[in-house]
Amino acid sequence: QVQLVESGGGLVQAGGSLRLSCATSGLAFSNYGMGWFRQAPGKEREFVAAIRWSGVSTYYADSVKVRFTISRDNAKNTVYLQMNSLKPEDTAVYYCAAVRYGVGSKQASDYTYWGQGTQVTVSS
Repeated sequence: QVQLVESGGGLVQAGGSLRLSCATSGLAFSNYGMGWFRQAPGKEREFVAAIRWSGVSTYYADSVKVRFTISRDNAKNTVYLQMNSLKPEDTAVYYCAAVRYGVGSKQASDYTYWGQGTQVTVSS
């Protein structure tokens, strides 16, 4: 059974940092492209960042470029999202997602497996 479990969310002041983790099990993690998406209340789920299954390339939404960094640790079957210089508009539920041999898709529909999400709240 495939599981993706996010952690690391919380309440932080604007300008602060958080690191999200997504621990996976039940899949051959090194063969999976990973993505982070977020959904704010009343809004559609949007792409945040992705990393290819090979780990060679990363991709970011324009709104988080430079501030956020996606990385993976294949030994720990975990993908991370380091979030710096957080803004109130970053407030959302953050989800990780996985797709076999993923190459950094920005489309949620391309991903096969999803986590349950972790809340990130940035106060002004």
